[in-house]
Amino acid sequence: MKKLIVLISGSGTNLEAISKACAKGRINGAIEGVISNNPNAYGLERAKKNNLSYKVINHKKFENREKFDEELSNYISSIEPDLIILAGFMRILGKKLSDKYFGKIINIHPSLLPKYPGLDTHEQVLKNNDSFHGISIHYVSSELDAGPLIAQGKFQIKNNLSEDELKEKIHKIEHILYPKIIKEICDDHIHLEGNKVIFKNLKSSNNIIYENYDL
Repeated sequence: MKKLIVLISGSGTNLEAISKACAKGRINGAIEGVISNNPNAYGLERAKKNNLSYKVINHKKFENREKFDEELSNYISSIEPDLIILAGFMRILGKKLSDKYFGKIINIHPSLLPKYPGLDTHEQVLKNNDSFHGISIHYVSSELDAGPLIAQGKFQIKNNLSEDELKEKIHKIEHILYPKIIKEICDDHIHLEGNKVIFKNLKSSNNIIYENYDL
């Protein structure tokens, strides 16, 4: 069974979805620790409810990013995880930390990368009248939202959706696809060699898993 760490900053809905998948045996892994940089994150309540060990490492208490990353790295190292999962973690990891765990950290981002890295993705989708929106799951590198892509889930934008309605649809896809990809990583069906994602017995196109959703 693989050892997992989940990093959060907010409500923790993806943490909840991953935790449930582990509890039901759909993921061959166990969440050994939850880390939040935000002491007020509701995801910490979800961690308590699911009897998960958690730790707050408040970035505001460190004089610089390097000190924060060092504390974060030390705690991660104490657990020796097989996979580090960023689930709404709103801090950019420094190059030293990203390089140390390259190939072991994955992130979920609410856009069809390389479109719209960073923040305000839903707002940009609406502003540009995009026909499709979705999520990307990728390995984390030192460059923001630019690590090797693993999977994307998308849906067609119908009617005049609000930003909140887009977010709701994005969350639905996240809660399905993220646990599914984590399962495949824990089953050794997905791994990274250099900068290339390797899939074993999985259907991919252009070396990415694509899923379409009718929402």
